[in-house]
Amino acid sequence: MQLSVSFENTEGSSRGSGPVTVGWLLTEQKGGIIYAPPERVRSVDVDRRHAKSASRCPAVINLESRYFLIRCPFDIHIGFTRDDKGKAALRNLAGETSSIRPSKLGEKLHLTNEAEWRRPGVPTLQLSLPYVFIADEPVYMSQVPPFMHYRREALPGTLFPGRFPINVWPRPLMWAFEWHEPEKPVKIARGEPLFYAGFETLGPERSVQVVEAEKTEELIAYMDLISGAVNYVNQTFSLFEAAEERRPESLVTPVKRKGRP
Repeated sequence: MQLSVSFENTEGSSRGSGPVTVGWLLTEQKGGIIYAPPERVRSVDVDRRHAKSASRCPAVINLESRYFLIRCPFDIHIGFTRDDKGKAALRNLAGETSSIRPSKLGEKLHLTNEAEWRRPGVPTLQLSLPYVFIADEPVYMSQVPPFMHYRREALPGTLFPGRFPINVWPRPLMWAFEWHEPEKPVKIARGEPLFYAGFETLGPERSVQVVEAEKTEELIAYMDLISGAVNYVNQTFSLFEAAEERRPESLVTPVKRKGRP
């Protein structure tokens, strides 16, 4: 088996044919029904009647085909504040009308330590998510803002994007947000676009198919091996080669549902 964590050093290696299979799964099953499956981004609600419509453009269609939408799993309506000691904190602005219990919201959504903010006065907000993407050949995943979906009211900040190889570094995703205007609330309704997962493959002409994958014992053991590495080293990319050497032969085992082949 030959894997690679870098497209630059794969010249001369054999390329597969057909679609590249990317697996997705949830690391936790309790309450997992609130997390919608990834959706391929498509211009389904635009006019395609005219032959020259931009929605028929091959370049547009090809770009959309590589992005998958992740929706917000529950209502978020929070404000930024500081306690009597000046420590940054969150306020649940929905109050008693909130659809999520405050204790559960606190488990999922939090501010990072102020010393770790990239810009003074710009809080970093993090939402822990159970989504994991995996692949059995070189695939880089980029987590980017949902730039093809329009918001009537813009969020008061920007998504913290990221890019990493899911064939050697499968890990739960995090929605990270830099709150540039902390005097304004962050409000996202359940079901609204949260971010896109975009996939780059070794063969740029190959399409991507995303399938639900089993959480096998081999996958769990491998994820345990690499989990938490960020707590011990600053540059986790330096660990990719070591992880690749200990990677199981296969990570993606598609889920078989009743009534499906």
